[in-house]
Amino acid sequence: MSSSRAGPSAAFILPPDILEQVYGAAGVAEVNSTAGLVHDPISPGELEPGQHGWTSEVELLFTSWQAPVLDEVMLARFPRLRVVFYGAGSVRRMVTPAFWRRGIRLTTAASANAVPVAEYTLAVTLMGLKRLWPHAQRTRRLRSFDRGLDEPEGAFHSRVGLISLGTIGRLVRERLRPFDLEVCAHDPFVPPAEAAELGVELLPLADLFDRCSVVSLHAPRLPATIGMIGGDLIARLRPHATFINTSRGALVKEDELCEVLRGRPDIQVVLDVTDPEPPHPDSPLYTLPNVMLTPHIAGSRGRERRRLGECMLAEFSRFWRGDPLVFEVSEAQARIMA
Repeated sequence: MSSSRAGPSAAFILPPDILEQVYGAAGVAEVNSTAGLVHDPISPGELEPGQHGWTSEVELLFTSWQAPVLDEVMLARFPRLRVVFYGAGSVRRMVTPAFWRRGIRLTTAASANAVPVAEYTLAVTLMGLKRLWPHAQRTRRLRSFDRGLDEPEGAFHSRVGLISLGTIGRLVRERLRPFDLEVCAHDPFVPPAEAAELGVELLPLADLFDRCSVVSLHAPRLPATIGMIGGDLIARLRPHATFINTSRGALVKEDELCEVLRGRPDIQVVLDVTDPEPPHPDSPLYTLPNVMLTPHIAGSRGRERRRLGECMLAEFSRFWRGDPLVFEVSEAQARIMA
């Protein structure tokens, strides 16, 4: 595939199924008609050393999940590479020090990928405030309606706590606005004035667990955050509270979590991520009645993935016009992505 247009040459390197889900044929055609593709879209596994001289022509690279690791060896094959358009979330697995030394620009669809995570969190938050899971379990067990279970708090003036006000945390906060809820957060990097603009009360982490009926974790996985949620914090949760993790499993000490949940059947925990992922077959996370496990589905799935491609195609249009890239990522920002 090629184009007669002058200007930067582009390539799509990602597996065929992900190519279709994220960019689609229309996205590929759009890039080809504007910049020109130097090669048909290709899977990373087909990039065998020394067999693709066309890579020396590539200036713009479009990719997504399962992107090639851009280390010194790989980058040597792309001497003209200027910009990477990454149609997915965190770039930490893909980029290396050699990438940044080359001064290559990088833009990512992490903000677009945050949208379904925020939607998932909103849905689980509202269901948690209604205590949907214990009511559903009780109804199934009794084969009758029994509203004698402890009354749910509901969503009127209940308090929701967000751990981290990064991209996802802020989207969750915005999606909570139409509801009569009080929103608190723990984020040591957000100044009080900024929190006030967001309509969020900043709290120490322990106070967040003490005071909130729902606590949702959105911090990135960093050395400082691994194991940040231990049993001591889970034990502080209010009666009938809900804890949600859509971040990374390693941020929670799961053994301590399970130990607390055995003695606190009133607490509901919703885990979309675990460590390891999935849990070992004998993990109590599968059997504890107050744990709801979902298989890492909060992020973009199915049709939602096309949003990521559209995000990167919009960035490509900005680049082509000479406008600033809205979602460009610096080396420092990449280090703290989830």
